[in-house]
Amino acid sequence: MIKKITIIFLVLLIIAAGSLFYAKSQVENYLQQPLNIEQKQLFTVEHGKTLHSALWTLEKEGWIKSNSFSRLLPRLHPEVVHIRAGTYELVPGQTLKEALLTMVSGQEYQFTITFIEGSRFDEWRQQLALAKDLKQATQEMSEADIAKALGEEHEKLEGLLLAETYHYTAGMSDLDILKRAHQSLIRELDKAWQSKQDNLPLKSPYQALILASIIEKETAIESERQRIASVFINRLNKGMRLQTDPTVIYGMGDKYDGNIRKKDLSTPTAYNTYVINGLPPTPIAMPGVESIQAALNPENSHYLYFVASGNGGHVFSQSLAEHNRAVQRYLKQLRANKSQ
Repeated sequence: MIKKITIIFLVLLIIAAGSLFYAKSQVENYLQQPLNIEQKQLFTVEHGKTLHSALWTLEKEGWIKSNSFSRLLPRLHPEVVHIRAGTYELVPGQTLKEALLTMVSGQEYQFTITFIEGSRFDEWRQQLALAKDLKQATQEMSEADIAKALGEEHEKLEGLLLAETYHYTAGMSDLDILKRAHQSLIRELDKAWQSKQDNLPLKSPYQALILASIIEKETAIESERQRIASVFINRLNKGMRLQTDPTVIYGMGDKYDGNIRKKDLSTPTAYNTYVINGLPPTPIAMPGVESIQAALNPENSHYLYFVASGNGGHVFSQSLAEHNRAVQRYLKQLRANKSQ
């Protein structure tokens, strides 16, 4: 009798061990299955969602195969249970376990938004409004309201945001991006101001920012920035008007149709540097770090004029007569280009 009981016990033990081994292997196969996706996918875990609900959603999308043994995951693989809310990137070839561990770590997908140097604040607002998974916190705010929210004393934000690429996660707001851009700009501006040349005709970092924005709009060629800065610095030192077209365009606002006419150059606006003396009242664009540094560390030159060469870049002159000859060469080059 005892022998028979022992045999039955051993048989039951073997069956139990076999069942456990089978269950573990099924769970392991479930976790090691590759995601059924052919391209990268974004997957969002909402706040309050559990592992079970995330698996159900993945199964519903057809990205994983269901398995009745998945209910044993919390017991056999507790390391994949506590997933965090967020948006995650799933990639082809990734296993279910790898995807779940990413969700447990909270390594959310990083969206990017890139602002171009020389762009304007109204263009930034348009970009932000179209950005994917970015909360719109500023839609009903005026520019002055946003400036106040950023802690900025100036009501216009032109030039006060650093143009570069910013990363964000789903659920962040456009105001979060603007705060980072403003802090980055102030940090770079302060750094450049500390290492500026002596005896510049710039009374404040904000004036340096105004000049930097003009430099940014005048050239995209890095090697020219310090020389163009020298032209404007030389003009300011001599009390000459800056006479730079980008400021005229900015002052024209919506009236600008792609062309500047003679009457535009003589029409007074707060930004028309053919009419006003000195710098315009605010920056006219978002300058990059290189333009800020050029404004505060210009080339040592005697140039007072420059004009486009017609082949990229500019021709610089020290006298008006020399400049007028350069203008005639430029016009001749334009005519040649049109005839080709």
